[in-house]
Amino acid sequence: MAQVVALGERARGRTAPNPNVGCVIVGPGGRLVGSGCTQPGGRPHAEAVALEEAGEAARGSTVYVTLEPCAHESRRGPACADLLVRAKPARVVIALGDPDPRTDGRGADRLRAAGIEVEVGPGAESAARSVAGFLSRFRRGRPWITLKLAMSIDGKIALPSGESRWITGEDARADVHRERARADMILVGRGTYLADKPRLDVRLPGLEDCSPRRALLTRGEAVDGWVRLGSPEEVHGLHDVNDLLVEGGSATATAFLIADLVDRMLIYRAPILIGEGKSSVGYIGLDRIADAHRRWQLVETRALGIDRLEVYERVREDAPKSARESG
Repeated sequence: MAQVVALGERARGRTAPNPNVGCVIVGPGGRLVGSGCTQPGGRPHAEAVALEEAGEAARGSTVYVTLEPCAHESRRGPACADLLVRAKPARVVIALGDPDPRTDGRGADRLRAAGIEVEVGPGAESAARSVAGFLSRFRRGRPWITLKLAMSIDGKIALPSGESRWITGEDARADVHRERARADMILVGRGTYLADKPRLDVRLPGLEDCSPRRALLTRGEAVDGWVRLGSPEEVHGLHDVNDLLVEGGSATATAFLIADLVDRMLIYRAPILIGEGKSSVGYIGLDRIADAHRRWQLVETRALGIDRLEVYERVREDAPKSARESG
């Protein structure tokens, strides 16, 4: 299942509103006969790609897939559950059920009704992280939102003069570009836009075509080619975005934190001290230290050259909410 999730990750940022799914097919002798991930634009689905590669070798095989095979017909392609029934594998292993009400158990039931053994749950945690954006749209009615902050040891993002290039080194900046490639949309505030005129594209060899759409948080006029959001809460209108990356600046980060809309934080920390300077965030509505605890969980740390990345996720429980249907 780790290989399946890794396949799905290759498609992240390019499949919305559909999920980025991976699929691997293993023949009766243990030989890999087919693999695939959801294609750009959301179709074909991962199962269709893997089954096309496997051909007749899919009969009697074991199919591993990130998300429950869809059970609904679409003008863009057939239901994956029906494709699997026709291919006649012996077993289908599913990491996660699909929250889309058009599937939501129907895909697995259709497979079982055709005599195919179905197992749900292996690799669920890693799969859920991989398709977090798709799941968030159903649970919260909005994209999965990642906030990126590059700062000094003492939490500053710029000198008092406003100078901020470059706090972190090349390795950390390259990692930011990899994160951009995994996002459907990237957002900055108007202050950052006016000060830096950022390109917000992906400038890593081989990933240039993975640059996300750009969004601007502003109460002012829209900018040509950019999506305008008048407030952080307007992310609930981004029905075709699974993963949103918020890059800056301090006022924008603060606004999203106050609205409690950040699901994941990337803290790129450089081994420098700035002292007096611009803080990474402002007042976020906390009046007691006790209220700050148990809100964030450290899930990963990595050395990036001389810098260090800390990844935090928001601790919360979500009641399912409706989302715009994928196709």
